[in-house]
This record gives sequence, C-alpha cells and structure tokens, in this order.
Amino acid sequence: MAEVRPVVIVAGGSPPPAGALEDLPVPALVIAADSGLDHAIHLGMSVDLIVGDLDSVSTAGLETAANARIERHSPDKDATDLELALQAAIATGTDRIVILGGHGGRLDHLFGNMAVIASPRFATADIEWVAGAARIHVIHDQAELHGTPGELVTLLGVGGPATGVWSHGLKWELHGEELQWHESRGVSNEFIRPVVSLGLESGVLLSIQPAAEA
Repeated sequence: MAEVRPVVIVAGGSPPPAGALEDLPVPALVIAADSGLDHAIHLGMSVDLIVGDLDSVSTAGLETAANARIERHSPDKDATDLELALQAAIATGTDRIVILGGHGGRLDHLFGNMAVIASPRFATADIEWVAGAARIHVIHDQAELHGTPGELVTLLGVGGPATGVWSHGLKWELHGEELQWHESRGVSNEFIRPVVSLGLESGVLLSIQPAAEA
C-alpha cells in the first residue's frame, strides 16, 4: 500500500514568504496549482504534480519541472486551479493539507478560494492556508492554534451558523456559542496564551490570524 503523505499546495497569486517553508510537513507530496509552480521552483521545492489549465505558468517553470506529473484542465473549467489542486490532494487520502500563496491578485479569486477551502468535500483533511503574513485554519470539529499573547485572531462561521463554539486561551472566550456567517462578532479576538484550543458542535469555522509569524 502506498504511503499517504501530507500535501503541500503551492498556489498562484502573490508568492509565499520564504519563512513559510520552516513549518511545512516533511516528507510531503507537493502540488503546484498552475503558476504556483514558479513560486515552488523559486523556493527550491521539488514538485510532484502540476494541476490547472496552465495559462499562467511560465514555460521555463514547466521545463524545470519536466519530471512532475501534469493534470491539465480546459481553460473553460468550472473551478479555480486551487480547487482542482485540493481535489487532487484529497484523492490521495491525505489528512493534512497546507496551502502556500494564492492570496494576491484578483479579489474574486481570493473570496472564491476562501469559500472552497471550507467545503465539506475537503473535511477529511486538516487544512491550513499560509497567505502572506496570515494563517487560516479550517475547523470542522477541534483545533489548536499557535501564536503569541496579544496576537489577533478572527473566527468566522462559513456557509451558515457555526454552533456550540468554544475556546480556551482567548481574551474573549466562547462557551458553546453561535457565530453566524453574516456577522462580525468573531473579528479581532486575541491570544492570551501561546496555544489556543477551539471547537464547535456543527458548521464550519475559519480562524484567521492576520499577522501570524511565518
């Protein structure tokens, strides 16, 4: 039986910070979402799979990664390159996915990808998104966040209410409460401990650390 590894997806848009490499799981399967290949090469990463319509990746990048598998999609596809990369990652059976980059460029792509990572289709994996200085976690049941006292963290319900939300280690603790997707109640909470525990009974929660250290 083939080993199931964590997956690192390198997305397009603005390049990920070099410091993001320090916390990546090793060994990992590396998937480049279209022009994310160029970012991966710049960071010295070896790419296993390239996914997308390949409309923005450089020719030099494709030549450099000539040994990588390519999953090419039509330009008329119904999903972003990041969504296609997530589908490919989940198909490996992995239970951990780290996304690098993908936070710059078009605002509609950013919002679309924020919605995609919270999809129940990907709930079998722990998903973390390193988007520039920010770190985003998708929480379906329980999670631990690492930060520094005073660091900001925002909690958002996605696609509907997140119910039974609880926390330990935040300035404004939550005790089995509800965060609606159309309200800003969870914006700008703060770490009071280096490790924060979070959980919920139903729904999906996004935790966003807007200025986390990579």
